Amino acid sequence: MAMEMKEMPDSPASVVMKEQSTPSVQGDIPAWCALLSGAIAGVSVDVSLFPIDTIKTRLQSAQGFWKSGGFKGIYRGLSAAATGSAPGAALFFFTYETSKSHIHHQLTPGDAPNSNPLVHMLAASCGETAACLVRVPTEVIKQRMQTGAYNALPFALSDTFKRYGIRGFYTGYFTTVAREIPFSFIQFPLWERAKIMCSTYLNDGQDIKPYQGALCGSFSGGFAAAVTTPLDVIKTRLMLRFDANNIPYKGFSDVCSRVYAEGGYNAFFAGVVPRVSWIFVGGFFFFGAYEKSKQMSTRYVAARSD
Repeated sequence: MAMEMKEMPDSPASVVMKEQSTPSVQGDIPAWCALLSGAIAGVSVDVSLFPIDTIKTRLQSAQGFWKSGGFKGIYRGLSAAATGSAPGAALFFFTYETSKSHIHHQLTPGDAPNSNPLVHMLAASCGETAACLVRVPTEVIKQRMQTGAYNALPFALSDTFKRYGIRGFYTGYFTTVAREIPFSFIQFPLWERAKIMCSTYLNDGQDIKPYQGALCGSFSGGFAAAVTTPLDVIKTRLMLRFDANNIPYKGFSDVCSRVYAEGGYNAFFAGVVPRVSWIFVGGFFFFGAYEKSKQMSTRYVAARSD
């Protein structure tokens, strides 16, 4: 007579092993897949939520929200954002996915893929450093157009080069990297862990759905955005170059002292609500588009290999 086997409850150790062996977080993706998925994700969020980004930039401007344009011309600078968003996001995810694989094999070869947050932190740092080579020039031109310094992209590019040379496009580069790395240190380990938990507890170990990856990105990004707002304020001031009295900023410490003089510690959180809102909503579009594009690309590769 066959004996009926009772399913034993999972022990804590088996739950951890189950999380770490989730199919949805195992394996590397092709480089072209990361590039294409990142480009689609970047364009989808930067274009669709551009007005919120404009409002955030004007709130952080030394001239103040209304003098910088208020609610008028909130699509000013969209051409610069659209031009730089695809290559910037593509470069980030290409570097993130490829370096994540290399870092995992070098530092934690015995661990399951995506199980170590240190790997995500280091990979995200590499991704941000590379992406800022495209992102910073885009931000410089975009933010000056958003605050009314320029009205047309070709003139903004030519005038910035004429006045400051190539270095003018990289004003605030190191401050931007200094902002993005702490942001990614917080966001990406949370995002990767949240995806593992969704796969384990909601999907019975199967691949996560794109909307689940999108929600994970929203919450992790919103939290990281709130924490790193002071760095974003400093970065914005450096890129705009001048304060409300047209006096140029002289570097990171100078910006910090003058922002504090304007409104104390609260001044460092100017624009925190639109920043968190933009990244929370944008994170849904961004990571949703990335996960969906990655899913479609990997299915295409699998179909071609059959």
